[in-house]
Amino acid sequence: MARKQSLTEYLAFRAFRGMVRMLPRPLCLALGRGLGDLAYALDGRHRRLAQANLRTAFGGALAERARRRIARDSFRHFGATLFDTFKLSEKGPDGIAARITVEGGEHLRAALREGKGVLLFTAHFGNWEVGSVPIARTGRLNVVARALDNAFLEKELSAVRTGLGAEVIYKTGAARPILQALARNEIVAILMDQNVLRSQAVFVDFFGKPAATTPAPASFHLRTGAPLLPAFCVPGPPLDYRLTIHPPLRVRCEGDPGRDMLKITQACTKMIEDAIRERPGLWLWFHNRWKSRPAGAPSGAKEG
Repeated sequence: MARKQSLTEYLAFRAFRGMVRMLPRPLCLALGRGLGDLAYALDGRHRRLAQANLRTAFGGALAERARRRIARDSFRHFGATLFDTFKLSEKGPDGIAARITVEGGEHLRAALREGKGVLLFTAHFGNWEVGSVPIARTGRLNVVARALDNAFLEKELSAVRTGLGAEVIYKTGAARPILQALARNEIVAILMDQNVLRSQAVFVDFFGKPAATTPAPASFHLRTGAPLLPAFCVPGPPLDYRLTIHPPLRVRCEGDPGRDMLKITQACTKMIEDAIRERPGLWLWFHNRWKSRPAGAPSGAKEG
């Protein structure tokens, strides 16, 4: 039964890819936003979760109407990003690079000259997939990702990422290949904005509430000395993107690995929060970010 479901999902995806190939990009973006609107209307569970997360993040600072608008924008943005990623992947790296303005590329080049590899951290914000193209043109890029449950779809997504210039390092057993990539002076990108199991997390402040966060970027930074750089790719003028690579994160460490890891993870998370605050509709508010809680703490955001 599971294999039949996976095959059905794969065939639906192939039909989706075929449609994307035939349509002009502006229409693909419009259809993606329309799909987001439809999901917002029909998917009550995730709509309520998005609104609950926005209440957690902004409290009374945002009126209910504003929270609903941002939640809907999040659905619309995700739909447009899905369509655009696959549409742009057909144009190849040259075609994609022509649509992306890079700011701060000198920070990445300078970090690579140190010879320790580079740790890039980002979030499910903007279009994190197409941003890999200009990065991969600066140095060999590895993206840490969780494999999809559907092996057929995972093969397709992996091919898209490879076509965008990124090699995939799967989260299970990732430590060794990450260390090897850094030793070869390569770039390793980690998305660190999603909930993780309490046993794998450190809890840092995110929009004023403790959030279970992967300490992986901080851990590899402390272990290797690889510079730690934030990077975000967001929509620019109508059909373009802007990739911003920030200077390396500077955190004064105290020599206590546990405390230092926590400080670095908090600094990374604050950078992500600042980016989201600037353009909140570009983040995945329908992800249960505060699901894992510290021992003895109340449960995460309640849908309602």
